[in-house]
Amino acid sequence: MDLQKHAQQPDTAPRTAELRASDADRDRIADLLREALAEGRLTADEHAERVEGVLAAKTVGELDVFVRDLPIAHQRRTAPASAPSRPTTGAIPMDADDNVVAVFSAAARKGRWRTGRRIHAYAIFGSVDIDLSEALFDHQQVMIKSYAVFGSVDIRVPENVSLRGMGGGVLGSFEVDTLNATDDEAPVVFVDGWAVLGSIEARPRRGRLVADILDRVQRKVDKSMRRHLGH
Repeated sequence: MDLQKHAQQPDTAPRTAELRASDADRDRIADLLREALAEGRLTADEHAERVEGVLAAKTVGELDVFVRDLPIAHQRRTAPASAPSRPTTGAIPMDADDNVVAVFSAAARKGRWRTGRRIHAYAIFGSVDIDLSEALFDHQQVMIKSYAVFGSVDIRVPENVSLRGMGGGVLGSFEVDTLNATDDEAPVVFVDGWAVLGSIEARPRRGRLVADILDRVQRKVDKSMRRHLGH
């Protein structure tokens, strides 16, 4: 009898379509529309009209309407990424491409910079800040080997990459927010190492996307090329 009563109760949990849309949700739909325009599935006018609607959308359901008739949207949904929990054999070299060292000081890598496949970070009575949110990824798999001894290593990544943690702490904290990218070609950032009486943290920087950054770079290159050809 209790089961019957429970089954008759209305479902008060909000459906996915009714959830409020975030800026990241709007960016995802805008990326799909841009790809549809490039493939010739949308005209320039249709693309502009839909993008305007995306910017005004309030819920996830309203956003889905603008890509419902596009094959690429359904492909993305039915083929989620499955990033490895550990680097693929041979993908990461033993030697570091970049060393970030802070001994009784502070060191940082941020802004527009190219990541190698392996980065070593050492914070000894100091602090290291590694910000990949505007970095250019030349490789799909990136390892950040970190050591914090009475110090801290703070790592930030774009929110649309995969993020994995493999280290630990000794009287310290090692915290990595696991991320799973929806694109199986998105970069995977592995954070390994030890925090000894210190801290290592890796988290996404919300609103920063690898695709958006690469698009801005491409637009700048195209603009520069047009200026050069015009002369």
